[in-house]
Amino acid sequence: MRSHLRFDVHVREVVKACNHHIRALRHVRHMLSDETAHMIACSIVTSRLDYCNAILYGAPQSSPDKLQRAQNNLAMVVCQRSPITDARPLLQSLHWLPFRERTRHLYKTALLTFKTRLASSPPYLADLLQLRPPTRSLWSSDAPLLTV
Repeated sequence: MRSHLRFDVHVREVVKACNHHIRALRHVRHMLSDETAHMIACSIVTSRLDYCNAILYGAPQSSPDKLQRAQNNLAMVVCQRSPITDARPLLQSLHWLPFRERTRHLYKTALLTFKTRLASSPPYLADLLQLRPPTRSLWSSDAPLLTV
């Protein structure tokens, strides 16, 4: 067993698949509305970036950087900007977290909690979330606080 696992091959294949779909989207982008382009980008490319990205938490900087470049390229295609544009404002305008932030455990936990509370989720997950009753009467007493 290796003492230091690397995900270079996995990252390379994910980036390759993302770039293929980004190029295809670039060819038809001028025929799509902003909303449709955003939906296609999220469903086809961003879903590939998000799939099992938690395993890359703590990986060497080079692996997430490659995936961040793919996300930046996607943002430029969706927003119809040139490749030399700074991607950070584009990511903010699209409400996309940068790749490193998407892999953080806090984000993953918050997303899972949100989906469990507001969507149909397996009962074993819903049972883990318990509402905390307010200790005193405040304006925020109606907020759905959870016990840790």
